[in-house]
Amino acid sequence: MISAFSSTFHPVTAFHFGFDKNLTSSTCRLPGLCFSQERSLRELEKEQVRCTERTGTILVTEDIPDSSRYQQKSLPPLVAALKATAEENVASFHFPGHNRGHAAPSSLTQLIGSRPYIYDIPEIPQLENLFSPNSPIFEAQKEAAKLFGSSDTWFLIGGTTCGIQAAIMATCSPGDILILPRNSHLSAISAMVLSGALPKYILPEYNFDWDIAGGVAPSQVENAMKELEKEGRKAAAVFVTSPTYHGLCSDLSEISQLCHSHKVPLIVDEAHGAHLGFHPKLPDSALQQGADLVVQSTHKVLSSLTQSSMLHMSGNIVDRERICRCLQMLQSTSPSYLLLASLDAARAQISENPDTVFNEAMDLAYDAKFLIENVPGISVLKSLSFRNCPGSDPLRLTIGFWQLGLSGYAADEILYRDYGILSELVGNRSITYAINLGTCRDHMQRLVLGIKHLAATYASISQAEAREKLIVSAPFADNKMCMIPRDAFFASKRRVSIAESLGEISGELICLYPPGIPVLIPGEVVTEKALDYILHARSNGALITGASDPLLTSMIVCNI
Repeated sequence: MISAFSSTFHPVTAFHFGFDKNLTSSTCRLPGLCFSQERSLRELEKEQVRCTERTGTILVTEDIPDSSRYQQKSLPPLVAALKATAEENVASFHFPGHNRGHAAPSSLTQLIGSRPYIYDIPEIPQLENLFSPNSPIFEAQKEAAKLFGSSDTWFLIGGTTCGIQAAIMATCSPGDILILPRNSHLSAISAMVLSGALPKYILPEYNFDWDIAGGVAPSQVENAMKELEKEGRKAAAVFVTSPTYHGLCSDLSEISQLCHSHKVPLIVDEAHGAHLGFHPKLPDSALQQGADLVVQSTHKVLSSLTQSSMLHMSGNIVDRERICRCLQMLQSTSPSYLLLASLDAARAQISENPDTVFNEAMDLAYDAKFLIENVPGISVLKSLSFRNCPGSDPLRLTIGFWQLGLSGYAADEILYRDYGILSELVGNRSITYAINLGTCRDHMQRLVLGIKHLAATYASISQAEAREKLIVSAPFADNKMCMIPRDAFFASKRRVSIAESLGEISGELICLYPPGIPVLIPGEVVTEKALDYILHARSNGALITGASDPLLTSMIVCNI
């Protein structure tokens, strides 16, 4: 879908404010583990060529990226097991149907080659079972626990969504109360449907200039607990997202102490923080701050394959065996060993130099922020914008364009069209860029140059006009829950027009994606503010998920 850059693309080689102008695209190679070129593997590929001649499959020879920067002295346990199994000279009579690449579809091998298919092996004895690991998977998870500082670690092939669902199901039974911020990811809502937990929502601080929700204050958690105590009830768990998609962190150390004083486990959605704690200028990780269950998207800032994540446990408040049972119920019985091995490889990559691996990425982030902060008409998000935010992730760069009279969607379209810049998250008033181990100076130069030119082009718009043009309101400021998510999910429903939905109880979970934070949750009353927010975002180009009617002319509501 990515088209060639526009003819208006501007070269960045001459732009060198604090950057090395002599860097070329060759410096942008993504880091990764070095793939072996053993003779046995080459012979296996030759055998594939002979076998696929009969089926018409086209094989291509892919270039192996230069990964000497992160090359391992020895292969990680799960990677080694997968490599050894793939190189065995065996006659395969098992799934999957491509049979180790012999029948791989040519349309895809022309893109990625045959090598990934060779390693796409199912649960055969040499690779053991994800749900009863005792050798390579067990060792890989043990090494991950050691690196991240947990007592137990589980590899997830269903993403962080699966880990959040397992964590909530492992701590909350039907009718139990879960304290969580209203801006939690939709996976927390689906977990309450699965577990039957009752939500006790905390409304996060909201910054209207940025149209962004902040983190959770310890006092908010304490107040929620006190309100429950007055009703003679107690929370089964507390759920916090830290850092948020925009990199905003909560004071997890104080929140965990508060939770533990009440013997309540703290679950942290750390999807965007698997890298935290691996550099002196990065915030401490959730595990370092005392969280009991932590779910990380290892594929976001670290380098595992998309969809692969980890669930970490610390302490003894949570029943370990219950987590295992929940994961067995939620995860696929046919896990991808490419995903599992990529988790092991990403862990090993960090383990080589855990104290310095993010040095270059941090330098690039600080240089870029310094330059962008000085661009007239451009704002850079800081933790100081939120009272309850003790810190933020320096590798998350959120830029505001409202002083230029531009929405985030409009600015993103221009930056992509004219500079080939792809962002991570687009909002009503800002764009968020993710900086990681693969970020190079050439790309940071392009980003800074693009923003400077954008600001110069739209600088004539007055701030008063810009503010008038981009007024927004908090999407869930006045939301009211009439049914718990589980009851609303299973309730009888009907379809009504958008105008008729006002005052009804939503039967749908409607999100702007990303970030995947629900504007409407099943069981909540449909308000004018929520509808205005959804329709405004959609008119600006936001992707709306969860709505059964993609045009948003109608909505599913509950019959009560």
